[in-house]
Amino acid sequence: MADSQLFEETFSITSLNAQKYDRVSRISGTSSSNETFLTLDVNTELYPCAVGDRIHLVLASTLSLDGTKDDGKGWRDVGRGEASLADMYDYVCHGKIYRFEEGDGEMIKVFISFGGLLLYLEGSYKRLTPLRIDYVYLLLKKS
Repeated sequence: MADSQLFEETFSITSLNAQKYDRVSRISGTSSSNETFLTLDVNTELYPCAVGDRIHLVLASTLSLDGTKDDGKGWRDVGRGEASLADMYDYVCHGKIYRFEEGDGEMIKVFISFGGLLLYLEGSYKRLTPLRIDYVYLLLKKS
């Protein structure tokens, strides 16, 4: 895991709820180690998912391959004409970490909004502590 990659894990999708919106589904999943749980809103028109799929998720502070900050660039300008972390993934979003909650024992809960599409992670304090920053990139690909 590079310095810009704050969290990296593979999840198995355990449920999918597409009842509320036409193009968005809320997926739930469990990490391959069964230590981290995920709930994520995904635009399924752009990134179709199904129960049983395995997805590789990365949360990164920048899209630069060398880990340099995105200073002065908007997120849409990152990677134009140059290789970036986004080139290796199928679904990329930029969002804000807006809440942390203490869980049971060593567990912590992290809430991130990607323009209204939400990500909820619950896992060990040690694994999720690097997420104590304001903005992150979500990168997904099927594994």
